[in-house]
Amino acid sequence: MMHSYEAAPETGASCGVRLKQAREKAGLSQEDVAVSLKIPVRVIRQLESGDPSQLGAPVFVRGQLRSYARLLGVDLEDLLGSTASAPVAPSVLVSHTHTPRYRRVFEQATRRAIYIVLTAAIAVPIWMASKQQLSKEPRIETLDVATAPAAPNAVAPVPAQAPVVAAEQHRTPLVASMATLPRAAAAQPALSLTFTGNSWVEVRGNDGRIIESGELGAGQQRTYGAGEVSRVVLGNSSAVEVRQAGTTVDLTPFSRANVARFTLSSDGSVTPVTD
Repeated sequence: MMHSYEAAPETGASCGVRLKQAREKAGLSQEDVAVSLKIPVRVIRQLESGDPSQLGAPVFVRGQLRSYARLLGVDLEDLLGSTASAPVAPSVLVSHTHTPRYRRVFEQATRRAIYIVLTAAIAVPIWMASKQQLSKEPRIETLDVATAPAAPNAVAPVPAQAPVVAAEQHRTPLVASMATLPRAAAAQPALSLTFTGNSWVEVRGNDGRIIESGELGAGQQRTYGAGEVSRVVLGNSSAVEVRQAGTTVDLTPFSRANVARFTLSSDGSVTPVTD
């Protein structure tokens, strides 16, 4: 348990000297005071040294001194009161980002000048180019026939409504015919395959390459021109209708186990496969 001790140091002693003397008389170390006040030891040292300038604002220093004095039972109000009553000069605030008015006006004028120069650099060439283009375009001048002077030896124009009797006499009458013109016969494909069901098909050209290979379904149709096909193989031939030059071809002579194989000769006729 700590006891309060009232120290009577010599007149004019600083707050730090009084606190140090009172602490030593109480038999306390700086560490003990720091633990009791819950402040660092270095703060206790600076308060006792009489130079607490590194501890912050004076108001905080006075608060720490009062706490230290209450702990030791020392009355420092005579010193703290005189210190608090001394006038404190206010801090001078210096703005490091202040821009003079003349500089702001100069910067605004510079930005406007740059904007005007850039606009002129873009608009003037466009205006000059359009002006030159308009000057190169030919002008179409209208001539008033009524007021234009008559050229010498000019032939007077013939009125548009003047009847041309000679042309009417030699005109041959045209007779409209109601007969329809004959239509050109539509060219029939050399070979056409119409599928009424699924069927596998392989069609080879004259050069031996495969033109068509795969399974085709009902409703599909394939047509080939003259000289385009040399050999045809049809699986499920009963589901395929073959037409040669518009004529239906009977696949029975070319079918075996419902698979039809035939070739097209040079004249377009259908012949069975020889090999």
